[in-house]
Amino acid sequence: MFRRLVNGLMDIIYPRRCLACKNKIAFGAIDNLVCDPCWAKVEKNTPPFCHGCGRRLDKKSIRKNICPSCQKSWPSFDRAFSPCVYTGVVKELIHEFKYRGKDHLGLPLSRLMIDFIREYNLPMQYIDLVVPVPLHAAKLRQREFNQAEVLALHIAREFKKEPMIDLLRRTRHTRTQTELEPRERILNVKNSFSVEKKSAVKGANILLIDDVLTTGATSSEASGVLKKEGANIVFVLTLAN
Repeated sequence: MFRRLVNGLMDIIYPRRCLACKNKIAFGAIDNLVCDPCWAKVEKNTPPFCHGCGRRLDKKSIRKNICPSCQKSWPSFDRAFSPCVYTGVVKELIHEFKYRGKDHLGLPLSRLMIDFIREYNLPMQYIDLVVPVPLHAAKLRQREFNQAEVLALHIAREFKKEPMIDLLRRTRHTRTQTELEPRERILNVKNSFSVEKKSAVKGANILLIDDVLTTGATSSEASGVLKKEGANIVFVLTLAN
């Protein structure tokens, strides 16, 4: 906690360097954290979207409305959405946010998700609970915060929804997904979640929040557990895919 506090104060008080390009911020910035030129380079995820994972469809997949990956294996969630493509500036900012203790980046990054919800009219009026994908206790101690929880709290507050931080629990300390091939990722997260408050899930429409959707294995596994316990609809919203 102390380390994160010091990092935050250093970023906020002292002469700024953009957390994306590392250059000094001279003429304005997003929350004094990201320079305007870098923010303008954020690559947005644009339609047509896959009706499963939410990735941008290529020309071959437009007619079917689903990507080749979702055609092979339909995920457990009802639909996923992401405002950004996981490359360039956003990729660098997520690394700063997730691995370098910059939890104060959660505010500007969550705005990208909030703006996307409004732009594409995601049905927030029907959402009952906003739920972050949890970290295992060991990883949480190491990182000191859950990036998905930070994003979820900002989104829940903006849309006046109930955040359920402890609804899901990570029951196994799995390997980092970035080290694994797609098939290995599915096996890595299998049976790694449990629902702690089962009565809250029954009949609920849930918005599941995470930072990145790559293969969708983690979000799909978590969604499957929620569905098994009686969730009505599970939408997934990640910052990037």
